[in-house]
Amino acid sequence: MAKSALSFVCQTCGAAYNRWQGKCDACGEWNTLAEEDLTGATTMPVSIRSKRKGRLFTLETLAGKTQDAPRLSSGMTELDRVTGGGFVRGSVLLVGGDPGIGKSTLLTQATSLLARAGHRAVYISGEEAVAQVRLRAERLGLADAPVQLAAETSVEDIVATLSEGAVPRLVVIDSIQTMWTDTVESAPGTVTQVRASAQALIRFAKKSGTALILVGHVTKDGQIAGPRVVEHMVDAVLSFEGEGSQQFRILRAVKNRFGPTDEIGVFEMTGLGLREVSNPSELFLSARDLGSPGTAVFAGLEGTRPVLVELQALVAPTSLGTPRRAVVGWDSNRLSMVLAVLEAHCGVKLSGYDVYFNVAGGLRISEPAADLAAAAALVSSLTNAQLPTDAVYFGEISLSGAVRPVAQTSARLKEAAKLGFGRAVLPESARGDIGSDAGLTLDSVAGLTTLVADIAARGQGRQGQAIDPEKNATPSRFRHQDG
Repeated sequence: MAKSALSFVCQTCGAAYNRWQGKCDACGEWNTLAEEDLTGATTMPVSIRSKRKGRLFTLETLAGKTQDAPRLSSGMTELDRVTGGGFVRGSVLLVGGDPGIGKSTLLTQATSLLARAGHRAVYISGEEAVAQVRLRAERLGLADAPVQLAAETSVEDIVATLSEGAVPRLVVIDSIQTMWTDTVESAPGTVTQVRASAQALIRFAKKSGTALILVGHVTKDGQIAGPRVVEHMVDAVLSFEGEGSQQFRILRAVKNRFGPTDEIGVFEMTGLGLREVSNPSELFLSARDLGSPGTAVFAGLEGTRPVLVELQALVAPTSLGTPRRAVVGWDSNRLSMVLAVLEAHCGVKLSGYDVYFNVAGGLRISEPAADLAAAAALVSSLTNAQLPTDAVYFGEISLSGAVRPVAQTSARLKEAAKLGFGRAVLPESARGDIGSDAGLTLDSVAGLTTLVADIAARGQGRQGQAIDPEKNATPSRFRHQDG
């Protein structure tokens, strides 16, 4: 009889130890080691291993003809955009998101549309009964879709059932944390079970050519729970983001072997399920408060799609020794850099003010092109000056106070013109990348002082002298252009 092999496995990163300890040396987390029986996962002793010799295989060169992987359209344009054009045969996708964000709703709609198109689609739920999945489909108006349902958690039973009959084109496993396999003696949800169950399901998908979608739980930090090795095993990792109080949902590709990782899909949660948003800029600006100081429209870019979003800033006098900096939807370090440049090169005194910054609509911005719009919103709130309602802003701010150009200027301007904006404040060096059909009045700035002086002239600073041009440390080349 095989001897039981006990080990202590970290439930965060999957590192194994011979004895228990309070802290995992691999990931640095505390109290994450749990005892697991690895009898089924251990390898055979060296003395009884097969002495099989390795086989020869053919080595090829980089030159040669390649064909694009055949794809299966999901019937949802936004989902196809994120995956790179549809599901690739034999590919495995891992979808993560907060509880209740709409992962099951999205996958129910995708499987129903595929089933209606004549493809065999299977939805296997390990957390809900078949009746619960049917109730969701009825609420979404998809009860007539010929989707094959099951409530099962045994990986061996799932693989045996899917191997019978026609090969499924799409299989959804909701969720991977509830699956278990006989080859491992651990409880479902543990690192060992998640890794072994995912490996068995991925092996079936690669062998049969079935597109497989695994739903994964997330931790309180928003990371997909379980061992990170599962993210390395799959072909794509998709993150479904959104706030519970907002109706917007954003599907973002974190990893994708068959497509780009900078595309997003925008959805709106309604009573009839998720509705695709073909023009997210119009949706993010639908509830815009015109005429309020501290708001600026940023012409951003998500992948190949231009997106216009409103940036909101509130600068208020502080009663604390250390002013507060609260940021939602943007990098807090980036905001600190913009504040430092404003105070060092533009004479904007913000050390005695609390700063609150928000990206409207629940969108998260990561590109540096938002620097100029953020600076405009901050100065507008400080001086109580209203920015032009028909203007968009974009440009990267350097530590010297210069405004640097950003990529795809023409695409940003075309999106702004399509939505009715008439002005654009952009870097001066970006004029050469703009065609004659921009259709907007262009206000180019070479340094941040130009923008600050223009906004300060529209309003009146707080505390008498919030902006002190005499203490402006901007290089002379910028002061000459401002003059």
